[in-house]
Amino acid sequence: MSNYRHGVYTSETATTLIPTVDVESAIPLVVGTAPVNQIDKPQINKPVLINSYSEAVEAFGFQDAVAGADGKKHFAYTLSEFMKAHFTLYATVPVVIVNVLDPSKHRAAFDAEVDLTSGSATVEQSGIIASTVKLTRIIPAKDGAEAQTLTFEAGADYELAFDTDGYPVINVLKDAQGDYKITGTVSVSGYKLDPAKVTKADIIGGVDKDTLNNKGLECIADVFPQLRLVPTLLLAPGFSSDPEVALVMAAKVDLINGHFKAMALVDAPAREGSVRYSDIPAWKNNKGVTAAQTIVCWPNVLVGETVYHPSVHLAGIIGVTDAARGSVPYVSPSNKSAGITGLCLEDGTEVTLGMEQGNYLNGQGILTFNNFNNGWKAWGNRTATYPGVTDPKDAFIPVRRMFQWVSNTIILTMWQKVDEPGNRRLVDSVVDSLNVWLNALSADGQLLGGRIEFREDDNPTTDLMDGRYNFKVYLTPPSPAEELHFDLEIDTAYYSNLFTSAE
Repeated sequence: MSNYRHGVYTSETATTLIPTVDVESAIPLVVGTAPVNQIDKPQINKPVLINSYSEAVEAFGFQDAVAGADGKKHFAYTLSEFMKAHFTLYATVPVVIVNVLDPSKHRAAFDAEVDLTSGSATVEQSGIIASTVKLTRIIPAKDGAEAQTLTFEAGADYELAFDTDGYPVINVLKDAQGDYKITGTVSVSGYKLDPAKVTKADIIGGVDKDTLNNKGLECIADVFPQLRLVPTLLLAPGFSSDPEVALVMAAKVDLINGHFKAMALVDAPAREGSVRYSDIPAWKNNKGVTAAQTIVCWPNVLVGETVYHPSVHLAGIIGVTDAARGSVPYVSPSNKSAGITGLCLEDGTEVTLGMEQGNYLNGQGILTFNNFNNGWKAWGNRTATYPGVTDPKDAFIPVRRMFQWVSNTIILTMWQKVDEPGNRRLVDSVVDSLNVWLNALSADGQLLGGRIEFREDDNPTTDLMDGRYNFKVYLTPPSPAEELHFDLEIDTAYYSNLFTSAE
């Protein structure tokens, strides 16, 4: 092609400043159990992005809490518990859900009898796996003939559907003459889900030796590659009170995919007869649940007569708090409204905590809830590392989360600069872009101040020769105003007002 030019031409120059990537600050990743017998092709050990209640039910099914012997309602499936609380009380999205319940393993046999004279009957047992259901009738021995078992076929003789309670409904089909193909009493047998068979090993997961796919908590590594979202809150309600699960959660939220950071929301044990509020600090310390990236919650909570794990509600409170402030996590969830009506142990035994008890727990790095003023609130600013560690960047929940959010944002924003020529233009672009962003956070009160520097002392020639460029970021998130003190004193000069006539 000729280099000769004749006419009008344009060119483009890259923008000097780089807009930061928006990183959601409160995306929960919830690992647990779901009634997937209601789903044709259940998702097992796979992170699924959910943006509405209906999407969650469509992907995982739903079974509401049912009354137990204690008079309180309990959830058999922890993901149903999360869905009910998160979408009906807090309504923040998106969330990412991982179901570990496998219908081929976590199941038990069942049998029942139903009367199909009317053409329809409900088997009042939950969790029944439709593909395993068999309808049979025994034809007794007669006139020397042996007894026979008559088996009916799904799709040919009857159809199976689930009602709103999760119970299977058998609907008998009709023959060419319009008569029901099945009448009278029949035996129903097969398998139903048994969520009690899901163990902490299923929640902790690992890597499948045959498929090399991640399972359980290990699925946190799949979220960003598959969904392009950074999970920032990790929950395993109903299982995180096991210290082994809690410790694995703390490990998994540190350097997700080798880069990102998140917080683990852990439920401390709340079993009747074995745990009082004063026992929780010893459990936390003795079991080693003391990581800065962990928030320990206690006790369980009530919504009416329904029992919930506290981490489920804390995730919602954090989401609502962040959303109201531009998805910047500089505000503590403490003293923010909780959609609960009381506190309890796992068996529904109600718990009463005064301000003194709540403050004691706070002082031991444990978040709780109180009803001191203007309704139920989350109560506590400290991560699990407190009081053993008092560095504010690790000990305060909002400061810890701000450090993690800033880190995640810098990684995603500056990834586009990796492998670019290491010259002054690169340095200026990084420094100027991030300083503009940090200045904006400071102007909005989300930081007290922040800046980034490229310092000669941090960059020895050998590092630069080897392609390593080191930037120093200073940031100071505001610590929560945990204590407001007012000193009251008589000013005797006001007695002179007694001699001044009122007009």
